[in-house]
Amino acid sequence: MTRSAPAPSRIRIGSAPDSWGVWFPDDPQQVPWRRFLDEVAAAGYEWIELGPYGYLPTDPARLADETRSRGLSVSAGTVFTGLHHGPEVWDRTWEHVAGIAELTRAMGAEHLVVIPSFWRDDKTGEVLEDRTLTPAQWRDLTTQTERLGREVRERYGLRIVVHPHADTHIDSEENVDRFLDATDPGLVSLCLDTGHYAYCGGDSVELLRTYGERIGYLHLKQVDPEVLAKVIAEELPFGPAVARGVMCEPPRGVPALEPVLEAARALGTDLFAIVEQDMYPCAPDAPLPIARRTRAYLRSCGAPPPAP
Repeated sequence: MTRSAPAPSRIRIGSAPDSWGVWFPDDPQQVPWRRFLDEVAAAGYEWIELGPYGYLPTDPARLADETRSRGLSVSAGTVFTGLHHGPEVWDRTWEHVAGIAELTRAMGAEHLVVIPSFWRDDKTGEVLEDRTLTPAQWRDLTTQTERLGREVRERYGLRIVVHPHADTHIDSEENVDRFLDATDPGLVSLCLDTGHYAYCGGDSVELLRTYGERIGYLHLKQVDPEVLAKVIAEELPFGPAVARGVMCEPPRGVPALEPVLEAARALGTDLFAIVEQDMYPCAPDAPLPIARRTRAYLRSCGAPPPAP
């Protein structure tokens, strides 16, 4: 008996405060949150992430009113963790996670993006710890991430999606593979960020084909290969690299997003694909036209248009 191919995935396109140059809850170089909501809706997006906790209103009723009035819904919240430090950081980690998970659930979202802590400061470049984990730290990272996945699911009904990120211990193809091979698929999924994965030398299409069942969420972005070459040569930390323009407007960089979306659709599962072009800091008038052009470009790649 011949098995039929899976039905194509439904890809839901969104954007994030990051695409408006927002990295922090409060920063004078960032646009006000109302302007972000106004402009992301005007650019044709229907889904957003919460961004750094405290940037958008944290009162669920108020945030629901603000998003609903603009035709927006929330796809995920984001947390930062240092779980390779072991059980001793659990209480502090959970204190950070719980409030964000509560708001994420209240907004009707089902995903919590988990970003590992940086091994060097993303502004100053100060080395905070060794860039390579010991075997014991790897065990703590994987077991504590599974614990987080279990607790978040049982208490809030959310699914964690771990985000490989430059200047963290889950970055390169080797480290992503190692992390996935060591964690329970029932508890831990991956947020594949196409820009970060390319920044660290990975192939997003190959990852989708090899570990497709582990991909629970997408961040869409591109890297400027010429800027990246200089970043690597100068050993720049991620923050200054972003200020140099290492993350660029599609389709000017890599990876090509059409084959990424094609590989994602072939998985046969519904996925969010959130545009997240790191631009901190940026001129306040820069994000909206970029967001509009990117939305149009993604439609040309086969992503669905906004609902009428």
